[in-house]
Parts: sequence; structure tokens; C-alpha cells
Amino acid sequence: MPAFSGVRLTVHCPFCGFADTRVVDSRLADDGEAVKRRRECPACGQRFTTYERAELGYPMVVKADGRREAFNAEKLQRGLTRALSKRPVATERVDAALRDIERQIRASGEREIAARTIGELVMRALAELDPVAYVRFASVYHRFEDVDAFSAEIARLKAKDDKADAGELPRES
Repeated sequence: MPAFSGVRLTVHCPFCGFADTRVVDSRLADDGEAVKRRRECPACGQRFTTYERAELGYPMVVKADGRREAFNAEKLQRGLTRALSKRPVATERVDAALRDIERQIRASGEREIAARTIGELVMRALAELDPVAYVRFASVYHRFEDVDAFSAEIARLKAKDDKADAGELPRES
């Protein structure tokens, strides 16, 4: 039985503080990860939006040197955004990739996750989004020190693309 059985809970109006706002529209948001609600205050007539999403804990991140730190979604976003800087990738695709990476991290069910595992998830996402961004991220992530390291990674990426292309059915003209 819920802790608030029989008690009606509602969101207070952020404009006037009235304690009884009403929901005028609800729909799924963020690929079903949240519910977006439009609310209206009967006292002042203002409308506002609220989001409802499951509160799930993230595992602790274990760094290469053994230190542990809390998962930081902003750090993940900064890394992805930096790699994709000035690249022709739609914001919606970047947001979807971020949500997918975060979902995979939560879905692991583990209490700890290696930073290396998160890096690999980011690399996979970037390989799908933009090969240039992938190489940018890989150069920092793998600490490329010379042109040969760049060339080897690009050759690996091209070989992967060639294998994928070979598996495609020929298109009719």
C-alpha cells in the first residue's frame, strides 16, 4: 500500500505557489524514458511543464588508477559534444546516443563500472554517429602519440566499414 494512501498529491504552481494545479496534457518524452505533463494553475491561469522519470542509481565509476567516483552524466555529454564539435550531426541524434549510453550503464545492474567500459560505449556511439568524431575521441582516449597511431585507427575504421559494405545487398538503379 502506498505511503500516501488516500492523500491526493499535486504539484505546486511555480508562479503563484497555489497547491492544486491540474494536468491538461500528458505524453511520453525522451523515447519513452519520461512522461511530459502540461499543467495549469486554476488560481493564476499560468501553464507550465513537468517531467516524470524513473530515478535510477548509476554505478560508481572505477578509474584506471583504482579511484572511484560518482557517475557524471555532464562529463559524458561534454566528451561526446567535444568530439562532435563542428560536425554535421543533429542534436537529436547526439541526445539519443547519450540516452542509450546511460541506459546501457544503468542496465548493467552492477554497482561499479570501469571507466574503460564507458569509454568503449562512447567509442561505439561515435563510430555510428560520425567517423571523424570517432577518430577525435579515439586519439585522446587511446593517447595517440604519432601519425602512425592515427593511421592505424583510421585503417581499422575503414576495414570495419568495408566489411559492413560487403554485407549489404546491391541496390537496383
